[in-house]
Amino acid sequence: MSNSKILKISGLRKTYTSGAKELTVLNDVSFDVDKGQTFAIVGPSGSGKTTLLGLCAGLDTANAGTVELCGHQLFALNEDERAQLRNKEVGFIFQNFQLLPTLTALENVSVPLDLQDDKNAANKAKELLEKVGLGNRLDHYPSQLSGGEQQRVALARAFSNTPSILFADEPTGNLDEETGEKVIQLLFELNKEAGTTLVIITHDLDLARRTQQILRLKGGQIVTNEPATSI
Repeated sequence: MSNSKILKISGLRKTYTSGAKELTVLNDVSFDVDKGQTFAIVGPSGSGKTTLLGLCAGLDTANAGTVELCGHQLFALNEDERAQLRNKEVGFIFQNFQLLPTLTALENVSVPLDLQDDKNAANKAKELLEKVGLGNRLDHYPSQLSGGEQQRVALARAFSNTPSILFADEPTGNLDEETGEKVIQLLFELNKEAGTTLVIITHDLDLARRTQQILRLKGGQIVTNEPATSI
């Protein structure tokens, strides 16, 4: 793998069997993502976007093809090895925030650092929460925070382990337009500061155009893969 490629997908195929029927969700998907690149995967509902993200991050395995992430062939690793790689190299932001309800904002952001036995976890988490404008909400639980605040906690958590690559799945899907815009501005600011590779899964073409490269999926296949400036 070229040193400039942090993610390399080749011939990816994913099918699900339901009774006697076989459903192909992804078929012969191949593309690369450069280190430090901002990359969008767009397509209508049911096009395979979220399935593709799961395969790229090693959350699931494919029926055929390969995924190389940070120099590792994901499907050659066992589940524990893939989890270790994600904890070290990968950050996630989800549409539904996925915060732990019994933990405070500070504790939620500290979790990835605690898993790495980082002795400075609390201070790093506090600094990140201050960066996203939540320095006064450290001890609040998710139920005490608005949707936008919860997503900003998730944003801080995603960057807490200084990931090499960050996957954001419909990061503004549960937010109103104004709140979503603030979250996206923070996402790009933190990403630029950290030099992280950013892969955004979205149906929002305006958001996709803010990245450098846009891959379009339809019916589980790549329709186009072009620089955002040409779209």
